[in-house]
Amino acid sequence: MTATLAQLTTPKLTKYIPHYPTNRQIVFLLCNHINEVLYGGAAGGGKSDAMLMAALQYVDVQGYRALILRRTFADLALPGAIMDRSKEWLFNTDAHWSGQDKTWTFPSGATLTFGYLENEKDKFRYQSAEFQFIGFDELTQFDKHQYLYLFSRLRRLKTANVPLRMRSATNPGGAGHLWVKRRFIDPENTRERVFVPAKLSDNPHLDSDEYEASLMKLDMVTRQRLKDGDWDVSESGGIFKRDWFKVTDNIPPEHEFTQWVRFWDLAGTEPSSSNPDPDYSVGLKAGLHNSGRMYITDIVRMRANSGAVESKIKSTAELDGKHVSIRIEQEPGSSGKAVIEHYQLKVLQGYAVYGVKATGSKLDRARPVSAFAESGHIILKSAMWNEDFLTEVNMFTGNNKAHDDQVDTLSGAYDSVNNSNQMQYIEMPDWFYDDTGHSW
Repeated sequence: MTATLAQLTTPKLTKYIPHYPTNRQIVFLLCNHINEVLYGGAAGGGKSDAMLMAALQYVDVQGYRALILRRTFADLALPGAIMDRSKEWLFNTDAHWSGQDKTWTFPSGATLTFGYLENEKDKFRYQSAEFQFIGFDELTQFDKHQYLYLFSRLRRLKTANVPLRMRSATNPGGAGHLWVKRRFIDPENTRERVFVPAKLSDNPHLDSDEYEASLMKLDMVTRQRLKDGDWDVSESGGIFKRDWFKVTDNIPPEHEFTQWVRFWDLAGTEPSSSNPDPDYSVGLKAGLHNSGRMYITDIVRMRANSGAVESKIKSTAELDGKHVSIRIEQEPGSSGKAVIEHYQLKVLQGYAVYGVKATGSKLDRARPVSAFAESGHIILKSAMWNEDFLTEVNMFTGNNKAHDDQVDTLSGAYDSVNNSNQMQYIEMPDWFYDDTGHSW
């Protein structure tokens, strides 16, 4: 009986796991009979070690394939992140590292690969692959569609003696907070999956006093999420609420719309080691229906260099059609004017392109569209971008502490489709004015 109990309470380990797991990590590693398991909650609970241990449990089995994902390559390549930690664990072993493929190969022929899913198309990188273990590190940074798609890659031969495991680790917060909470934390959805909560106090390997002192310097919401693993603390900015926006598959026909606009905010840049989480360039397409409601039918987001952004804006305009006018938020000064002229003359020649100078604060610009949304007059087309959009508007406060590029395009598109005097968007040449500054 004692031997049986020991077997039931001792997880499978391999020589590639350099230290014995904590009690919470043991629970996580023992859940091999359960397809979906989430580990974490509070910061400092040993999430990365738990994920790496789980991936390494079966690398002694021939044909075993494991995949660990981060949202972006910049996240994946961060010093001290999970891929970097795997090198600390495995470089002095008989496992072989391929920097090109970001893959460890073990003497058994088993592999552990690291990847990312920054863009929708990135998931197709794995469409012909087969894994028995897939791990999402920082799950709330992913959207639900990405997570569900990877289940199609989770498979094995009938003769394979390894479990199929979808594993995740994360703290509360982030763009995917709500869908992760609904899937793993809310009681009505947890019958087929397990959440293993872990806090700083569960990890004896960290200097808990020093780490807790650093957490105390954070804002209240972030502190409660990271220190206490609180999934229920509200992060609403108070300007918008998620449930103000109806989501539907039934968009009225084109002829019922009086005006269409694609509003662009070009604030985005590429991620870098010095700025791993920059703003996005965003293009929001909205139409004013003859009922007075505004429909948002598409949002494009990217963090890329200017050439890639230009190419995307041009291809998006071609898909939208010339009946959709294009508005681009114009930065102050001559450089902002030059950017608009470049798009008008070189990138989008033949399209109705206007520069829009932002006036007032982000908060002031958002208030009219907030009231419009509260009345139920903004409707979203059901699509993969819905969750990121709703999370951002729900968190928006106007204080520039979080990404608000989608809110800016929402405000700009609302003002554009509801303003009949489109001439205000056109920069008039100098000869249009007399010496006193008055127009002819």
